[in-house]
Amino acid sequence: MVEPHKHCPVCGTPIPMKERVCSADCQKVLEQNQKNIRKSRIMLFGVIVVFILVWAYFMFFK
Repeated sequence: MVEPHKHCPVCGTPIPMKERVCSADCQKVLEQNQKNIRKSRIMLFGVIVVFILVWAYFMFFK
């Protein structure tokens, strides 16, 4: 029977349930990926806000 485990989200290596990643290198990669995702979400939110402001301007002031 296989012991309960999960897999590293970066490389897929089996790791204990308590661990988040398998190594310091994978930790760095995971943190960088999370920063990139956060940055992308902020940029998308900014684009949506600008689009709404431009739409509102043309709807109400023209």
